[in-house]
Amino acid sequence: MTAMPGTGLVPARPGMAAAALWVGVLAVSTGAIFARLADAPALVIATGRLAIASLLILPLMGMRHRIAIRTLGRRHLLIAVVSGAFLALHFATWISSLSYTSIANSVLLVNTVPIWTALGGLVLGVDRLDRRGWLAVGLAVIGTVIVSAPSADLTGDGLLGNVLALVGGAAMAAYLLCGRALRARLDLVPYVMLAYGVAAVILLSVTLAAGLPLLGHGTATYLALVGMALIPQLIGHSTYNWSLKALPATAVSISLMGEAVFASLWGWLLFHESLPPATLGGGVLVLAGIVLAQTSLDRTRRAQDGGT
Repeated sequence: MTAMPGTGLVPARPGMAAAALWVGVLAVSTGAIFARLADAPALVIATGRLAIASLLILPLMGMRHRIAIRTLGRRHLLIAVVSGAFLALHFATWISSLSYTSIANSVLLVNTVPIWTALGGLVLGVDRLDRRGWLAVGLAVIGTVIVSAPSADLTGDGLLGNVLALVGGAAMAAYLLCGRALRARLDLVPYVMLAYGVAAVILLSVTLAAGLPLLGHGTATYLALVGMALIPQLIGHSTYNWSLKALPATAVSISLMGEAVFASLWGWLLFHESLPPATLGGGVLVLAGIVLAQTSLDRTRRAQDGGT
């Protein structure tokens, strides 16, 4: 019997989580496309995405999940709030970057996440990588650079967009590290309700303080926001968060780098952005890095099983 991940009926196991990440990557890669289709300020787009996603999760919040949240200690509750704050920062900066730079540039820099999570793991002393893990990070980073570098713009508004995307990557890394810590304590539904909800409240507060209108945008914009909430957020990000129960944050973040390959393809198909031949070679390296990270986890898991 199968059930929705995180409801408590189907636990996240490493093999299943690694396979599910491919679905998550494909879903998240559509986020940049929906952001381009939404004709609204970046903060309004980010707010709409998280607010709609949070509202859609509410019906799944059963009594067991509510009790789990109410019984959280102060430390874990603080981590949840910080996680939501980093998620809000990630979306605000990343979506803003798309107004100043290309999809390829933005996705390249926002997907420096594995570097930040690996460094965070070293500092915090959790989920440290072995040599194969670092090689996987290196392959994925090099591949992403090859995919995105031909259309890079490092001057003027392009530079501002690149900086915003880089900040978005660091914020996503912090969000994943928080999620890794909390998913050991919480099922998926209450965790994403907290993280998405806190992020939505923060973004809404900033949007209102900035005097940006939430209403009066075209139908196409609101449809794009619903699409962002459903596909890249509820399917994509929730798959990542589900996987954090069983996988290290760095392994999940390496898989995220597949977004650069798929997002570049979406940009070429829908917006006629340049897609140099190097994209194929770079994409192969990114995918090789993801596979290597997953095989490294398999080897580590077998070694641990053999030692018990």
